[in-house]
Amino acid sequence: MIDTVIFDLDGTLLNTLEDLKDSTNYALNKFGYPQRTLEEVRKFVGNGVRKLIERAIPEGSGDPECEECLKTFKEHYAKNMYNKTAPYQGIIDMLLQLKENGIKTAVVSNKFDLAVKELCKKYFGELIEIAIGESENVRKKPAPDSVLKAIKELNSNIKNCIYSGDSDVDVQTAKNTGIECIGVTWGFRDRSLLEKEGAQYIIDTPDEFIKIINKINSCN
Repeated sequence: MIDTVIFDLDGTLLNTLEDLKDSTNYALNKFGYPQRTLEEVRKFVGNGVRKLIERAIPEGSGDPECEECLKTFKEHYAKNMYNKTAPYQGIIDMLLQLKENGIKTAVVSNKFDLAVKELCKKYFGELIEIAIGESENVRKKPAPDSVLKAIKELNSNIKNCIYSGDSDVDVQTAKNTGIECIGVTWGFRDRSLLEKEGAQYIIDTPDEFIKIINKINSCN
């Protein structure tokens, strides 16, 4: 019986790509690096902002200015993360449906913790009960650590949980946690990747989400 859903944030609930690109290019420009396109940034995201910057810088993590570039990105993004970001169409209705059905919800992201909490507070309010981002000494996804923390904070049983995200990292996270995954195709990756990684369910629109939950629960 599914009573808890753990969501990824970027590419799953929120379309954050334009703001991520703008902050990436702001930081790159400050240090004289070439600008990146939206499609390049799309491929770079998913493993946290450190990896995003390492992938965006030509010399990667070996560049002596990588740390300062990352710091610049974080400072710019913290002030500009609401400029173009918005929930995907149908997400608010989906979260309302889950709440009406008594389903507990959390967000677990590889984005830095402050941004995750602020974004969830602004766009979702009480519709997301727990929001957890990257923090020191806690392994990032696809490690299960933050997902297990969210499940514990929600006082949920892992047997009653399901995970949802848009990327290979998300499917791997669900596997490592020992729960099933609902892959979504409206985010930063495509259906073929989700199929290849082995997502148990794949949906194309948010209104399919509650149908999947109800179908799973009707079989139990």
